[in-house]
Amino acid sequence: MSAKINWYKIAESEAELRWQENGMCLVQAGDKTVTIARYQDKLYAFAHKCPHASGIMADGFINALGQVACPIHRYRFDIRNGRNTSGEGYYMKTYLVERRVDGIYIGLENKGFWPSF
Repeated sequence: MSAKINWYKIAESEAELRWQENGMCLVQAGDKTVTIARYQDKLYAFAHKCPHASGIMADGFINALGQVACPIHRYRFDIRNGRNTSGEGYYMKTYLVERRVDGIYIGLENKGFWPSF
């Protein structure tokens, strides 16, 4: 059985988002704070805190390989899949993000108590 995805509209357009100089920003999708990043003309969504020491990922940077570095200890994670690329063994949660005609959406997995059939 596959998980149900809840889609949240976060903006009408990219111009509406509060981008930082590093190409990232924080947004609210439902009750979850999520980092949005622009990399090679694509949008990526991932956890707003580092899984190691809870550094705010949007305050880090994205390198040329598409890895976001935590601002605290510089642990790196691939923004496409959340894999730790600096060798510490952590995993960063990633989310679906889509540009649609009517805006930008983030998809979060519904982890409710009762499964939907």
